[in-house]
Amino acid sequence: MNDGEKLYIWQADVWPQWRYDLAALAGPLTDVSRSQGLLLGRLADVGMALRDQASLAALTEDVVKTSEIEGEVLNVQSVRSSIARRMGVDIGAVAPVDRHVEGVVEMVLDATTRATDPLTAERLFGWHAALFPTGYSGMTRIEVGQWRTDAEGPMQVVSGHMGRRKVHFQAPPAQALAAEIDRFLAWANAETGEPMLIKAGLAHLWFVTLHPFDDGNGRIARAVGDLFLARADGSPQRFYSLSAQIQRERKDYYEVLERTQKGSLDVTGWLSWFLGTLGRAVASSQTTLDAVLVKARFWQRWAGQPLNERQVKLLNRLLDGFDGKLTSSKWAAIAKCSPDTALRDITQLLDLGVLQKTPGGGRSTGYELAG
Repeated sequence: MNDGEKLYIWQADVWPQWRYDLAALAGPLTDVSRSQGLLLGRLADVGMALRDQASLAALTEDVVKTSEIEGEVLNVQSVRSSIARRMGVDIGAVAPVDRHVEGVVEMVLDATTRATDPLTAERLFGWHAALFPTGYSGMTRIEVGQWRTDAEGPMQVVSGHMGRRKVHFQAPPAQALAAEIDRFLAWANAETGEPMLIKAGLAHLWFVTLHPFDDGNGRIARAVGDLFLARADGSPQRFYSLSAQIQRERKDYYEVLERTQKGSLDVTGWLSWFLGTLGRAVASSQTTLDAVLVKARFWQRWAGQPLNERQVKLLNRLLDGFDGKLTSSKWAAIAKCSPDTALRDITQLLDLGVLQKTPGGGRSTGYELAG
C-alpha cells in the first residue's frame, strides 16, 4: 500500500459515516420479517419444552458453524451437552466437554441471552479469553483479552502459500484501536435510529473491519451480530442460526465482505446480502423445527417402552442425523458395550418395531429408524 493511497473503507475521510439506501432494502427487510413471522407462528403452537429443544438445536448449530467458518471442527455432541446443561434442558446421556467447546458456548450464550446488557470492552475481552483458554491459537501464542498491538506488522487477512500470498484486507493500525473501539461501542449502546436488523448488519461489518484482536475476530463479529439480532427479536431464545447460513454461503460471504471493505461507505450491497442471508437462515430453521417435532413425536410414541440408557442414546443419535450406516459394531463402540450386548439391544428394538434393517445389506447389516 503506497503512502496516501486509500484502499480500505476505514481510510475514508468521513469514516465511519455509513450510508445505505433504505428504500432499496425495504424488500429484503419485508422478506425477513415474513420468514420470522412464519417461524414464530409455528413455535407459538408448541409447548415450552419443544421451544427449548428448538432453541437448543439452533444454538448448537450456531456454535458448531461459527467455528467451521474458521476451519475449526467442534464435536457436535459436546457442544449440545454444554448448551443443554446451561439451559437446564434434559437430553439424557451427556457427552464430555473440553475447555475450548465451553469457551465458544459461553461466548454465544452470553451474546444472545444477555443481549440487552451493554456491549463493553471488558465483555469483548471476556469473549476473546473464552475462545482461547490456553492463550494459544493453534501453535501460536497470542495476546488474549486485549487489543492487538501489531508488534509483528499490520493486521492483514491473507490467503495463499508463502511467497504467493494475496492480501484481502488490512485493518486499521493498532494505535488507532482504542479510539475506534470507543466510537463503535458508543454507537452500539446508543439509540441511533436504524432498524435493528440494519444495525445488526452494520455492527457485524464494523467490528470485523476493526479486526481488534490477534485472532478470533470473525467469530466475535458474528457474536456481535447475534447480540443485535437477539435485540431485534426481543427474545433471549434463538431459533435460527445466521452463522450456519454464512457457512453454507461462505464463498459469497468473503467475496461481499472484501468488496465492501475496499469500497465506499455506501454499504447498501453488504446490507442487502446480510438481510438475504438472514432471511434464508430463518427459512432454513423451519427444517430444524421439523426435526425437533419429529423427535418429540417419536418419544411420545415409544414413551411406554422400558428402553435402557444405551438404546435411548443411540436412538437419539439416529434422530439427530447419524453419519453413515449404523451397524452392531458401531453400536457397541458408541454405547461402550460388548458386541453381544449391542446385538441384544438392537434385536429388542427390531422386535418392538422401533428399528428396521437398512435395504441392501452388504458386508455388515445396517439399522435405521422404522418408518
